Amino acid sequence: MDILRYLLASSTDMNTVDLVVIGAGPAGAATAIRAARQGVRTVVFDRAPYGRDKVCGDGLTPRAVGALEELGIDLGACHPIEGLRMIAGKTERMLRWPETSRFPAHGAVLPRRKLDAALVDAATEAGARVVWDTEALPVLEGDGAVGVEAGGHFWRAGMVVAATGAPGAAARLLGATRVAGEPYGVAIRSYAASPRHAERYIEACLTMRDPDGNAVPGYGWIFPAGDGTVNIGAGSLSTMKHFSRLNLNSLLDSYHAGVRDSWALGPYLERPRAWRLPMSSVRRHGPGWVAVGDAAGLVNPMNGEGIDYGLESGILAADLFVEDPVSAPERYDRVVGERFDAFLRTGRRFSLLIGHPAILNAGLRVAVGTQAIARITLRVMGNLVDSETPGTAGRVLGATDRILALAEPLLRRTRARP
Repeated sequence: MDILRYLLASSTDMNTVDLVVIGAGPAGAATAIRAARQGVRTVVFDRAPYGRDKVCGDGLTPRAVGALEELGIDLGACHPIEGLRMIAGKTERMLRWPETSRFPAHGAVLPRRKLDAALVDAATEAGARVVWDTEALPVLEGDGAVGVEAGGHFWRAGMVVAATGAPGAAARLLGATRVAGEPYGVAIRSYAASPRHAERYIEACLTMRDPDGNAVPGYGWIFPAGDGTVNIGAGSLSTMKHFSRLNLNSLLDSYHAGVRDSWALGPYLERPRAWRLPMSSVRRHGPGWVAVGDAAGLVNPMNGEGIDYGLESGILAADLFVEDPVSAPERYDRVVGERFDAFLRTGRRFSLLIGHPAILNAGLRVAVGTQAIARITLRVMGNLVDSETPGTAGRVLGATDRILALAEPLLRRTRARP
């Protein structure tokens, strides 16, 4: 007897819905909001309790703000952000978020506990059912998903959406795992009190070194929260030399010490917490299922940001399901690929390049060397480049990608190994 027949025979309560979403973070909640508002019977499962805190930098790019506005989320609780202060060595550039045809000219900072709660509440108000403290695992028949098993019950669905963040058991069952050998990121954050908490520029230090003096292909950040505190964190790519010896707590302590005086920082208000950032995925769709957000590897390798991609991919998955449930997974994969794959591929190649300390140092001098080039860096750091909004930054990245494609075999042979 196959697994589906077993579940149908043994379950005392079989439920049938249109859409099952695994994960109630931004990507999953966005999927549920968009689907439920269009009359789709939607249920969301999350293994954590309501109000859980997801470790994150809490920054919202203009792209993320645009997606939240499209979903009708009230952003009154956000601390508005007008731009980015980039620091590389002794060079400092203050850059406002640019006006674009698609995204607003402002970002925001909002703790993930509040962001996720606002999104889940909107999903519930739209008619989606959210089930907490319950792990859901996809049920497969043949090569496709037909539903999930959750809490001892089988839920049949027209499509399963994996919105599980960094891949877990559900993603592994579907094959939505990180591509072996591709770069990934790690990050750590905490909070600290600061009299500059109400500033409207986030700050990123691009010239980071670990306590042993090794160059770090990543950055340290301070995101003012407007509530008396700032989110302080640091991250690195796995292409870093001596990455296996990198101690994230020590890296954050070193960064905190370096900015303590300029920000008048107090001690950490909570224990620093770390997380991993997937930046690729073996699969992001199959018959009866799609992966969205981090589970689909939709994280910018050049800044570790993925909230905006999570929101957009969730909205897209819901809209395509409404149009045609059967073809939605294949069309979703195609549209996501057309919109993001070239940019994300460039980012992964770039991460191989800056894993070499000499190239990293030279590249950072170029990235902030002039105001014009810094504006291009800003668009990359703000996730404002894709196939639909190429602009000058997109053209520069396209040319860079063609060069990196030629150098990629050498970069992979000489890369630092995690």
